[in-house]
Formats: sequence, C-alpha cells, structure tokens
Amino acid sequence: MPIELGLKATHEDVATPEKCTKHTNPNAPGLYSTPSMVGFIESTCSRVVKDMLEEGQSTVGTAVNIRHLAPTREGQGVRCEAELTEIDRRRLQFTVSVYNEEGVLIGDGTHDRFIITPKREG
Repeated sequence: MPIELGLKATHEDVATPEKCTKHTNPNAPGLYSTPSMVGFIESTCSRVVKDMLEEGQSTVGTAVNIRHLAPTREGQGVRCEAELTEIDRRRLQFTVSVYNEEGVLIGDGTHDRFIITPKREG
C-alpha cells in the first residue's frame, strides 16, 4: 500500500510519574512534561506509516515544531492525533494535536520524519 497524504493515526497514553516534570525536578509540580509530549508525538507519527513501509524500512524524527499549550496533571490520559500532510521524497511531515482526557488541546504543531533503510550487518 503506498504512503499517501491524509493518512492518520490516533494514540492514547497516560501522564505517568516518569512522564511528568517531577521526574527531572523533584520540586516541580506533577505535570506532563514537554519532552514526554514530544516523544508521544514521535511515536504516534511513526504509527501513521509503519504498515506502509517496505520491508527493512523505518522512519526517524528529523524536526519538531511543537507548542505546549496547557497543563495536564499526573495520572490524566492524553491522546495524540497525527495526520500526514506533506511528502517530499523520503521526508514526511505530520500535523499533530494532543489533548488531555478533558478534551483540552494541550499541544499542537508539526513533526517531520525521514524514511530510512538501515544497512544490514553481515
């Protein structure tokens, strides 16, 4: 199946303690951290095209342009929605939105991934 514009994926997660600000700063409040949100976005975007890649191919993140808009408390659910909006040879750009379990938009932006074919050792 070819990789086409408009492909989408949605993924859900929970703001567990290790994904919150207290993980890196014990004095910080228990809020979902921006690095955790970025990792969640990368994971969701990789799922969009995973089943369309040729055998042996993968994708790696190359650019992140994200706004962290609102707090999410430790223990709350989060949902990322990603859509493939641009294809330039092997570069794929996704538009993303991240919501907490209350439906509040907590992050948005774009994420670029590049299709790679790792060399096989042997």
